[in-house]
Formats: sequence, C-alpha cells, structure tokens
Amino acid sequence: MADQNALEPYLLDPAVSIRHTIETIDKSQLRIALFVDTERRLLGIATDGDIRRAVLRGVSLDAPSSEIMTTAPQVAEEGTPDDAILTRMQSLSLYQLPVLDAEGRLVGLRTIDGLLRRTTHPNRVVLMAGGFGTRLRPLTDSRPKPMIDVGGRPLLETVLTSFIARGFVRFSISVNYRADMIEEYFGDGSAWGAEIQYLRETEPLGTAGSLTLLRDRPEEPFFVMNADILTSVNFRHLMDFHIEADAVATMAVRNHDMTIPYGVVDVDRHRLTAIREKPVHSFFINAGLYVLAPSALDRLQAGVRIDMPALFEGLIAEGKTVSAFPIREYWRDIGQHADLARAEDDFDTVFGG
Repeated sequence: MADQNALEPYLLDPAVSIRHTIETIDKSQLRIALFVDTERRLLGIATDGDIRRAVLRGVSLDAPSSEIMTTAPQVAEEGTPDDAILTRMQSLSLYQLPVLDAEGRLVGLRTIDGLLRRTTHPNRVVLMAGGFGTRLRPLTDSRPKPMIDVGGRPLLETVLTSFIARGFVRFSISVNYRADMIEEYFGDGSAWGAEIQYLRETEPLGTAGSLTLLRDRPEEPFFVMNADILTSVNFRHLMDFHIEADAVATMAVRNHDMTIPYGVVDVDRHRLTAIREKPVHSFFINAGLYVLAPSALDRLQAGVRIDMPALFEGLIAEGKTVSAFPIREYWRDIGQHADLARAEDDFDTVFGG
C-alpha cells in the first residue's frame, strides 16, 4: 500500500487547474490524483479517465479540478484486510482504493497491481503491420513500413517497447508484405521479454478482418493498433478508460483543427447576416488505436475483409456501448515522407533518444 509519505506529491487542493492535475497524474505510477483539505481529509479523486471525459465535454484545462473530481469515491476503512479489499476492487473494476481513518483522513492507497503483486498484464496487443506503405516509396520498396528506422531503430520496435514499458507483453503481429523481415527481426519476442505470435495474411483482410486469425480468442479486453503510428500515450490509461466505460469497443481519437482560408459568409435568403474571417473547425479523428472486448469478435467472419471503422459502425448500429478516448499526448501517423521527417525531428524529445 502506498503510505502517507509516498502519497504526498499526489495530494492536491481542488482549486488547482485541471492542467496541473494532468501533470500530477502523468508523473505518477498510481494513475490518480487525490484532493484533500488542510487536515488531509479526502474531498475527492480524479483519474486519467475523468480528465479525458472532461476533454470530450469541452471543459477547459484551465478550469479548477473541482469541476471534474469525483466527490464521493469508493474508499476503504483503515484496518480492512487485504483480501477483502482485493475482492471489492475486483468486483467493482477499481484500480485504486483510498484508505481513510475514522476521521476521514487519507492514510494510504491500495492498488490492484500492488495487491496482486503484478508487474505485467494479461491483455493482448494486436499490431497491424501488413500494409504495403505505398506512399513512402521508395523506402518501402524493399521493407515494410513498420521496419523503417525512426530515431535509429525500426518504428515497430518503438511501438513494441512502449507497450512493454506499461506491462503489456503479449503480442500478435499481423504481417503480409515482407513479413520475413519482421519475423526475423523480432522472432518470438524473448529478446524483449515478450511473447510474439504472428497473424499471417495470405490476402489483405483489413484492420479488423485479420483478427479472425488470432490463435486463441482473448479472454480479456485487447488492444489493436496500426503499427505505423508513433505515440507517447499511456496504454494503461487507455485500458482503464475502456473498462471504466464498460464498453464493447473504444477508439482513441485525436483533435484535428481545420482553418477555412476565406471569410465565411452567413446568408438568410438575400440578407448577409454574418462574416466569419478564416474560422477554425475542430474535429475528433480516428487515431488508429483501439481496445476491444472479446465479444466484438462475434461480428467478424473468417476470410472476410473488414476495417476497424466498419466494425465500430456495426457495433454502434447494434446499440452497443462504444466509447472515444481522446489522446492528449504526442501522436503522429507515419503516412507520408513529411510525417516521417517530423517524427524523426521529434523522436529524441518525445522518446528520449
């Protein structure tokens, strides 16, 4: 259990900005911010998921954290046995549980990983690395796009190690074009302390269709990610968000602004009612990173090509719970030469060389 002294850097006043709370959560392995009064009485908590849901609602990051904190969180009383706390956390899908004394003061924090003594997670990661990368020719004439060097190593290696750093070590890599290069480089994953299986496509099945090649049906929610994306997103936060939403599928999304390079005129019949000079329109776009519940696989048919957007559209049409996870961290789709050049420039700053 994290004790009082260890928790000190993560105890905040509810008046601090949401931006400050983000910084606190990002530098902590506890994935939570705890709001207390001057006597350390717990006033509320905020998780990464609380913040991302606020972003989706359009809440300003400069607003006070009191606007997004949960004011009546689940807590445990000091002295509660670990087995009782663990059972409760598992039944409620909680990852952290504050521990309070009889006066409501924070005396500790239980985490599911600490109680299970867990350093890795069972969730599988499916990486889509079978594309031809035609827009990056001639670099891809002799190698698949995920094997192009960025920051002195293959892009796919950075993706792989980013997941491993968060405790996700079970991988399935979907391969097609120049699959031999990927399989020879990564092997069974043991050199990275991971387990790698390969999904070998004899013909393109799309970003969702290749999931029918999985050797075993996952028992836990699992990631699907395009292997040509470079991001510093915390994958643990994404998985937590998906589970908290009780979703069958979660799509990571990225904010994208488009500026209209003209003065836009509003007209009512013959009357000009307004002029907006070079307005900016903001959209959430698909970031190529997903979490699926195992039941999402029921919509797929072996050998039938389907991409992830079509799978999501089908789930939405069925009335399933489908959620959006806004990425606020670094993200770049390595689709064209200009994207590759920018990723190369950014690499040392974002990933530490």
